[in-house]
Amino acid sequence: MAAPDASEPASPWVQRFAALVPPGPILDLACGKGRHSRYFLKAGRAVTGVDIDLAGVADLLSHPDFEAIAADLENGAPWPLGERRFAGVVVTNYLHRPLFPSLLDAVATGGLLIYETFAAGNERFGRPRNPEFLLRPGELLDLTRGRFRVLAYEDMEQAMPYPACFQRLAAVHLLSSDAA
Repeated sequence: MAAPDASEPASPWVQRFAALVPPGPILDLACGKGRHSRYFLKAGRAVTGVDIDLAGVADLLSHPDFEAIAADLENGAPWPLGERRFAGVVVTNYLHRPLFPSLLDAVATGGLLIYETFAAGNERFGRPRNPEFLLRPGELLDLTRGRFRVLAYEDMEQAMPYPACFQRLAAVHLLSSDAA
């Protein structure tokens, strides 16, 4: 297994909205090699990284502000974070629809959800091709409607740095009275 590339930059979408995450812990769901965990740790934030395989963040395991949770997020496994809430929840290049309710509940009131993953149409360019791993048109908007205030949303085809179709969303979890 190759060593993690600690120099891989955080997604420009995540970087764009990171400063809007209020004080408090960050959840990096399906953290992989930890590029977003590293980005937030460098900014002085506490981060919980969750992934089925923590090899990509092995070098962070001794960091005092990093909590690693090895969890199979699929295959019917229970949500590994219980009732915990986070000031920011970051998900990139990952989609498992059964997690949506728990994922949204993990964003604290006033907290920020930053989500970016492949969308329908991407099958023309390569992986992923399976519709189970591609967001349907407007799916992130539908998912957050009534519970979140959308700060920015994109559903687009990009040419650079590689051809792909993405949906991206940054949204603030509303107070219950604000959602009405």
